[in-house]
Amino acid sequence: MKFFTKKELKMISSILFVISVISFFNFRISIRRARDNQRKNDLGTLQIALEGYRNIIGSFPLNSPDGKIVACKGPDTYFDKETESWINFESCEWGEDELRVFSEFGDSTFINYLPIDPKNSDGSSFLYLSNGRRYQLLAHLEGTDEAEYDPKIEARGLECGDKICNYGRSFSSTPLDKSIEEYENELEEQIR
Repeated sequence: MKFFTKKELKMISSILFVISVISFFNFRISIRRARDNQRKNDLGTLQIALEGYRNIIGSFPLNSPDGKIVACKGPDTYFDKETESWINFESCEWGEDELRVFSEFGDSTFINYLPIDPKNSDGSSFLYLSNGRRYQLLAHLEGTDEAEYDPKIEARGLECGDKICNYGRSFSSTPLDKSIEEYENELEEQIR
C-alpha cells in the first residue's frame, strides 16, 4: 500500500485550506442574509398588524422618544368614558409585548410579540416613527448589497439601536428618505 508523498500532502492540504476559507466566508454571508431576510419579514408582518390596528382605532399608534410603539397598557392606563378612548398607553417592548386593540367589547390582538432585531443583543433595534396618520418602520440591514438597502434612508442618520437605519417600510406613499413632518409639509404646499 502506497502513501501520499510530502508534495502530494502539501497540495491536498492547500486545497482543503482554500475550500475551508471559501466555505467559511460563504457561511458568514448566508447567516448575514438570513438575518436581513428576517428583518424584512418582521417589518412586513408588523406593517400588516399596524394597518389592522388603524382599521379599528382610526389611527396608528404614536411613537415614544426612543422609537417604540406606544400602544401597551401600563399601571396608569385607563378607559376615559367621556372621550370613549384609552388614556396613558406606554411604550411596547420589542420582542416582549403584543400589539392589540383594547375595547370594552373585547380585545383584538394583531401580533402576539412585537418582532425584535436578530442582533438585538449586539445593540441593533427597529425604529418606529408615527404621528398617528402615517408611520415609518426602519431597520439596519447588515448587507449593503441587499436590493432593499437604501442609502437615502441611511443619509438621514437615524439610529436603529447603535446602527444607522438603511431600510424601511411606511404607510402608503410616505417616503422613507425624509421625516413624516417634512412630507406632510410638502403635501400642504402642493395644495396651496
